[in-house]
Amino acid sequence: MPKETGLYDVLGLSPSCTPDELKKAYRKLALKYHPDKNPNEGEKFKQISFAYEVLSNPEKREIYDKYGEQGLKEGGGGGGGGFHSPMDIFEMFFGGGMGGRGRRERRGKDIVHQLSVTLGELYKGCTRKLALQKNVVCSKCEGRGGKKGATQKCVRCRGSGMQVRIQQLAPGMVQQIQSVCHDCSGQGEVIDAKDKCKNCEGKKIIREKKILEVHVDPGMVDGQKITFSGEGDQEPGLEPGDIIIVLDEKEHAMYKRVDRSDLLTVMDLELVEALCGFQKVLKTLDDRNLVLTCIPGENIKQDRLKCIYNEGMPHYKNPMEKGKLIIKFNVKFPDVINPALIPQLEACLPPRTEEMIPGDAEEVMLQDFDPEIHRRQQRAQRPTYDDSDDEGGAGPRGVQCPTQ
Repeated sequence: MPKETGLYDVLGLSPSCTPDELKKAYRKLALKYHPDKNPNEGEKFKQISFAYEVLSNPEKREIYDKYGEQGLKEGGGGGGGGFHSPMDIFEMFFGGGMGGRGRRERRGKDIVHQLSVTLGELYKGCTRKLALQKNVVCSKCEGRGGKKGATQKCVRCRGSGMQVRIQQLAPGMVQQIQSVCHDCSGQGEVIDAKDKCKNCEGKKIIREKKILEVHVDPGMVDGQKITFSGEGDQEPGLEPGDIIIVLDEKEHAMYKRVDRSDLLTVMDLELVEALCGFQKVLKTLDDRNLVLTCIPGENIKQDRLKCIYNEGMPHYKNPMEKGKLIIKFNVKFPDVINPALIPQLEACLPPRTEEMIPGDAEEVMLQDFDPEIHRRQQRAQRPTYDDSDDEGGAGPRGVQCPTQ
């Protein structure tokens, strides 16, 4: 076992964790506690970065396991050099260049919007207009918040946007508390009220209505994303995020999509149609009429499946190719038949099998059976057991075990 487990605990891992587990844990926690997302968690972000840098380096990890953090402080770097800044590690991990020299471009948040579409719209394709509200950089002050030169560094936080105060917990023990600066609201700069932009009131951004034309292509699927790059919220000094449209397919009364490119529908048949043939008209999702024919003598059994090739959903980006249209037949039996017609009906059907009945056979009555009613009756008849811990174990309430 390692001498200490503090760095493993920071990442929520065990000392036996693999390099892949280290990477996954760091990725998740670094994104969660990054100062851009959580300004109050700067110290936590540093701890996460330090733990990952030590444990991801085999030589440093070996020293830490043997001697703890004190061993690292006493120069046991093991050829790994000095420690990097948390931002360098983050940029190196997320593609900011070797050795932390590169810089990741900071982006604003993406806007995700759900768009309800019908199965017919996914079949034929459509164009929908979507009105959204988003933040844009104020054009009057060009994102400065006021007149040129009116912006000054916040005196209270010295331009950092954060305030740090020391709280004494006990003699010789203090706690450092970091919070967003109230004077500048975390911006690191202030503008005198008389110099603020009247259009944005010093906020540097304004709300604006944006109309998007969303092109839904034939064959798109439920949950598919349509991305408008750089159309998200704007903020001075940040690259705008994206607007992401997520398609939400509504249920169709007649058709159901299966396996992306196939369609399934249920067709009701009268008993005479199932036995004697039929011609039926089926309306497609693009309002065409298909004539379905079953010749007399081809009996259609209950739940039988048939299909029509190239009449299913269009293939995405290749709409001339389509899947199958699958038809499931539901045969409707008549509730009653005129007893006078039974002999004629029986004469048309294959002969029944004669059953030899033994002389000692008992005649019984067939009755309708409802599984749900049967389950309710069983629950009502089930004995109620006593929960007492009396000697002899639990038994049905009111029943006592005989004694010797």
